[in-house]
Amino acid sequence: MSEVRPGHVLRVVSYNVRAFKDDTDALVDLVRTMDPDVLLVQEAPRHPFAGHRIARFAQQCGLTWSDGKRGWMSTTLLTSLRVHLHDCVHRNLVVRKGDEPRGYALATVSLPGHRPVHVASLHMSLRSDERKPQADTVLGALQPDAMPAIIGGDLNETPGHDVWKLFGQTLHEATPDAFTFPSTGPVKRIDAIFASTSLPHSQPLFALDPGQLARATDHLPIYADFDLSSLAK
Repeated sequence: MSEVRPGHVLRVVSYNVRAFKDDTDALVDLVRTMDPDVLLVQEAPRHPFAGHRIARFAQQCGLTWSDGKRGWMSTTLLTSLRVHLHDCVHRNLVVRKGDEPRGYALATVSLPGHRPVHVASLHMSLRSDERKPQADTVLGALQPDAMPAIIGGDLNETPGHDVWKLFGQTLHEATPDAFTFPSTGPVKRIDAIFASTSLPHSQPLFALDPGQLARATDHLPIYADFDLSSLAK
C-alpha cells in the first residue's frame, strides 16, 4: 500500500478489468499499489456466480463491495475503509435489444469530517448513437449541481466526441491526456475521470510495472486524488 494520505484527500481509480480473464494476481498487485478509496470497475464478470469472484477480488485488494442488486451489468465500484459508503445503486442504460448490457454504479461516499460526494462508474456503448443519451442519463442521476460529483469509466470514444463534450460542460477532466488502450501498447484514450470544478485534483505518482499492466487486463488504470477540504464540516 502507498503512504498514508491526508484526511481530506479522496483517491479514485477507474479500471476496466476485462472480467478477470487475464492475470488476476497482477491486477490485485496493481490495485493494492494504487490504494484507492474508490475503485470504479468496468467489465466485472456477469455470469450467475460472478458476485463471489468480485467479492473475493475486493477482499484481496483490501476493499469492500456493496452489491446493490447489480443485475447483469458489468459496472460496479469498490470502496476502502477510509470512506463511509452512504448508499450504492446499480442502474441499466438503454442499449439495442440483444446487445451487451450497459450500466452505471452510483454511490454517495464521504471522508470522516467531510460532507458527501457522488461517485459513479460507467461503461458506455460501442454504438456511437447510444453514448450521448447514456451520458445524459448518468448526469441526470449524478446531479452535480446539487452535490459535488466524480464520474469515471470506459467511454468507448476518444476526446472531442459527444460524451467528452457533454461531461466537459459541467465537469472538468481529472486525468491526463494520455492513451489508455490497449495496455500492451496504448494508441487510444477512451478512459477518463471527470469531476465537479469545486473538487481540485492532483495526480498521484506510482511505480507501476509495465509488465504487470500488460498482463492484468487490456486497459490501463486511470486515477486522481481529490482535495475535499472545501467539504469539511
